[in-house]
Amino acid sequence: MGDITMEIPKPMLPLAGQPLLAYQIEWLKKNGFKEVWLIINHLGHVIEEYFGNGEQWGIQIRYYREEKPLGTVGGIKAIEQELKEDFLVLYGDVLFDIDFERLLTFHRSKASQATLVIHPNDHPYDSDLVATDESGKVIAFHPKPHPEEAYYRNMVNAAMYVLSPAIFPYLQKDVPADFGKDIFPNIINHLSVYGYNTPEYIKDMGTPKRLDQVTTDLLSGKIGRRNLSQPQKAIFLDRDGVINPDKGLICSPEDFELYPFVAEAIRKINKTDYLAIIITNQPGIAKGLYDFDMLNAIHSKMDTLLGEKGAKIDALYFCPHHPEKGFPGERPEYKVACDCRKPESGMLIRAAETFNIDLSASFMIGDHGRDIIAGHRVGCTTIGVRTGHALDQAEQHPDHIANNLAEAVDLILNL
Repeated sequence: MGDITMEIPKPMLPLAGQPLLAYQIEWLKKNGFKEVWLIINHLGHVIEEYFGNGEQWGIQIRYYREEKPLGTVGGIKAIEQELKEDFLVLYGDVLFDIDFERLLTFHRSKASQATLVIHPNDHPYDSDLVATDESGKVIAFHPKPHPEEAYYRNMVNAAMYVLSPAIFPYLQKDVPADFGKDIFPNIINHLSVYGYNTPEYIKDMGTPKRLDQVTTDLLSGKIGRRNLSQPQKAIFLDRDGVINPDKGLICSPEDFELYPFVAEAIRKINKTDYLAIIITNQPGIAKGLYDFDMLNAIHSKMDTLLGEKGAKIDALYFCPHHPEKGFPGERPEYKVACDCRKPESGMLIRAAETFNIDLSASFMIGDHGRDIIAGHRVGCTTIGVRTGHALDQAEQHPDHIANNLAEAVDLILNL
């Protein structure tokens, strides 16, 4: 932030009349926290003079002043004796509004000893990325800068952690360190570490441009509307034939490419209150044509190509099943009838439960009749596109028809 923070610490930058840190304190109070430790160093007296002991905020505020910068870790280690139960760590330059009860429920259900809030963002190319398995367990970290021509899922460390005291033996006293770079990559084989993926609003203010964007989002009310305690709405997208040309089953990243209009269309969705969620049948798993790792590699390429153009998918659901048997190399455990393979609506229902989505206020965009049926079954407005299968097997008529995803998004935004 350059000269902006020469006389004022970054957490005290004003947003709509009060410091960023004040919004964090208010959120903590609203979510039932009784005690807050503020770890301060550069211009820390400004923070201490403003917040005092927290009495006027209805919460107890205590301070640890670092004599030298210790990164994101050192101050936490210094107050180890004060942290006997699971605790929340926040970075002071991030504005957010999330449903804490959902985060805490996830943390407890996984018996996690370190839960990282993670999310897709619109600049994954210069972000530290996190890889998880299907259960949410963290399996790898990919710090920036990323190797050229490497593909990663767009899942970013959002700088919010629920930690157990079990982490303290892995922290060194008086040694500068960063949780994301120095601690988490080294503990994933020793502790239970999970990533909690949420589309809620979490944005750092590391540049003047991001500060302006956060201010705009705050004044518009977007930040509060994204809290999952509030009903959400989504634009559900089929993949093959909508996002990428349908070449039959896509079995490797080399086979995958985006339609040229897709990144801009998804970027438009990202600027609205709609979540962008992909819902895709992937029967190649059941047929033994590719495995879960290869499918993840394909989606890593998709995320990377979108991220390079400032677009992101909030979530992706896939069905690995296929009911018909008799394929060489097939996987019998996935050759079953299920409730997730479109035209069934299981994936949409799962997304709605996870993200509190009002399906009646949402849209399903697809190129095949099964997409339209799945959307209609749960009350979504449906849009068929003329790319891919171009609705050649439509058993139900969509509510609207568009030439491609770009036109479908424009149609939604103009309704």
